This record gives sequence, structure tokens and C-alpha cells, in this order.
Amino acid sequence: MPKYNPTLHRSQHTPMTRRRRRLLIVSAIVLLAALGWMLTLVLQPAFQRTIVITSGADNGIYRGFADRYAPLLKREGIKLDIRSSSGSVENYQRLTDPDSVYDVGFIQSGTTSPKDTDNLQTIAAVSYEPIWVFYRGDVTIDRLSQLRGKRVSMGVPGSGLLNVSQTLLGYSGVTNQNTTLLQMDANAAYEALENGQIDAAFFIGRPDAEMQRTLLASHLKLMSFAQADALTQKFPSLSKIVLPRASASVADDLPRSDVTLLAATALLVSKDTLHPALVYLLLDAARTVHGGEDYFTPLGTFPNLRTEEFPISDESVRYFKSGRPFLYRYLPFWLASLIERRLLILLPFMALLIGLIQALPRMLEARMKKRLVVWYREIKSLEDEVWKNSQPTRAQIAQWSDEIESIDANASQIRIPYRYFQDVYALKQAIGIVRDRIEHVAQRSGK
Repeated sequence: MPKYNPTLHRSQHTPMTRRRRRLLIVSAIVLLAALGWMLTLVLQPAFQRTIVITSGADNGIYRGFADRYAPLLKREGIKLDIRSSSGSVENYQRLTDPDSVYDVGFIQSGTTSPKDTDNLQTIAAVSYEPIWVFYRGDVTIDRLSQLRGKRVSMGVPGSGLLNVSQTLLGYSGVTNQNTTLLQMDANAAYEALENGQIDAAFFIGRPDAEMQRTLLASHLKLMSFAQADALTQKFPSLSKIVLPRASASVADDLPRSDVTLLAATALLVSKDTLHPALVYLLLDAARTVHGGEDYFTPLGTFPNLRTEEFPISDESVRYFKSGRPFLYRYLPFWLASLIERRLLILLPFMALLIGLIQALPRMLEARMKKRLVVWYREIKSLEDEVWKNSQPTRAQIAQWSDEIESIDANASQIRIPYRYFQDVYALKQAIGIVRDRIEHVAQRSGK
């Protein structure tokens, strides 16, 4: 809006009121505050640098996994805060609590009943968890129904093993009414078996775990699940696997025949609010820790996404399809994460910046021309009045002459860059034309 200028008679604009000036100032302050808030978001740390994991028992299989993840994540500047639990069930309960500090944990397939409101996601299935049933006695046991009437340990409260063993025994008609079912941890169950205090016990863990090595080297007998196919049909979260003959000891030929086992699957599960960048790091760690071959799976079987317990993370689907995203392949991790996290914020700013850069020359040109346009309007208004008045008085002609000279004087004082001087001289020419018209009218009127 042009400033108030008393030399303008015909195109004079009303000067800016105090109310409008205050409104403009308040609007500018609000805009600056909004930009400052957005800038603060951009400059905040890109992502958390600590992952809290609920791992399981201190000497259990899950704790072993977490201990192997920790140094791999540390290389990327991420601390893995490992916290023990009683097992899979407690891990699930911790993760489903939206107010808990836990970000990720291991959950055994088949031990929970996931809900849509859990807000959890599977990062990957990472390993088979063989279920072992060791027993005493001379009679060969290959069906769980043969345990009816005996003393059987099933695991500890909060563990996935307890849930699975109760379910399997239930399918076989083994209940509290006809059997002594006990809840004992692995060490207590092994000692009770050795001492004859119980007849059979469920265990879970990899063959190379300390407890499994101890059990396989003992005089205790290992049950082979003759009904494995039927049990996996009833319990789809379990898989049928085979422990090869002599896999525990070739020298001692232990076991002395192939043993059919059932296995749950260890799932690496997180809250669905976990930053995508951390999901990629955990997948890299899981591939390093679990990607080798073992007794039951060939090289590269794990980690995988062959599970339906919880929704699969979008980042996991992308990772197994094409690996790490482009940014994470070629940029330092912190920089790639920063760019990805801020992309949605930065893109609009970049688009706005580009638009402003492109618009600035046009805005400057419009501003320069606006300084001239106001005088063109004065000239045009004056010229129209001269043409319309066929019988002007001496006073009118004198007024016209004063106005055109005033316009000429003000046009000569316009401050404008050199590149726009041609527009100034075009204005001068327009002033000269109107001046000549006024002089012509004055001569014709003899005034």
C-alpha cells in the first residue's frame, strides 16, 4: 500500500489505521512463532539412542540373544538396556502397557492371545525354540498321554513354556485331576529329575544352551513326539523339527536316534511407535545373530517373517524385500535417520524456499513498478479531466499546470535501481504529453 502523499490528488489512498497496523504486527509475530516452533522440531535429536528390551530370565535363551545384540547396536551408537523378566508372558504384558519404558522384547509364539489394541508389531521371527520333554524310567514315552498319573514339571509362571506345556498336555488328556502338575524352573526341574522327585519335565532352549547340553549328556531319556504332525495341526504356532542322531555327541552317539521335537518360534516384537531407524538396526543385528545354520535350519532361514502372531512391521517388509533403504546404505546412520525423520518437515520448507527464490525477482519488480504506477494513475486522471472539460476556467488551467509540475517534480525524486531508469523516462514522456495537452488547451482558450 503506498504511503500517504499530499501531492497525490486523484489516486490518494487512505492511510493505514492503527488497528490495521496492530493486526499486521500481531500476524507477523504469530508467523515468526510458528516458524520458530517448526525450526525447534527440526533441530531436536533425530531419534532415541537407548532401546529398552525385556529379555527373559538371566540365564535364558532370550537373555543370550539380547547380550549378542548389544555390542552390534553399540557400534551404531545405540545402547541396549537389557531388563530381565520371567519370560514370554511377562514380556508381552510389559510391551502392551503404553506407559511402560519397554520398546522391544522377545515373545514365544503360541503363548499369548494378541489383540488389535495391543499396538505391537513383529520385527522378525528369529529362532526356533525346541520344546524338550525329559523323563525317567524304563518305558519309552513318545506320547504325552503316557504322562498321565505322573509327576510333571511344566515351567514357571510368566514363561511361554508353561502356557505351551499346559496346552499340549490338555490335548492329551493330562490335567490336574489325573496328574501332579508342578511349576518349576529349569534348574530345579533337572535336579528333581535326577533325584527321582519328579518323573518328567518340560524344558525349552537351543541344543547348545548349557542346560540342554547337561540334559543331553545325562542318563535321562528324551521324548520323541510321535504325534508331532497332529499336535502342530492343533497348535499352528508350533513347528515340527528333528534333532539328528549324534548331534549332541558324535563320540558317544547322543542321541542314539533322530528325535522328533516340537518348537515354538522366538519373535522379536516391539511397540508400533518404535522409530523406523531403530527397526532397521534391530533387523541388522538379528540377521547377524540368527542368520547362521544350526541343527534344525539351513543357513539364512532366520530371521524371517513367517509368523501371524502380530502385525508385521512395514519396515521389516521393506527390509526383507530390498534391504536397507537407500539413505541407510550410503550415509552415516545418524545422518540418514535425521534426513528421513525430518523429510516431511523439510520438503515443504524447501518447496517454500524455492518458490520464494523464484518469486523474489518478480516481487522486486512489482515493488519498483508500483512506485511509478501511482504517478501514472495521477497523470491519467489529470488527462481525463483535461479532455472532458471543453471550457476550462483560468483557475482550472492553472491548477492543472501546478499538478503536472508537481507530478514531474516528484517523479524526478523517485529512488529506483538503474535497471528501471527506462521506466522513469517513460513516465517523464507521459508527463510531457499531458503538459503539452494542458498548454494546448490554455492557448486555445486564450487564457
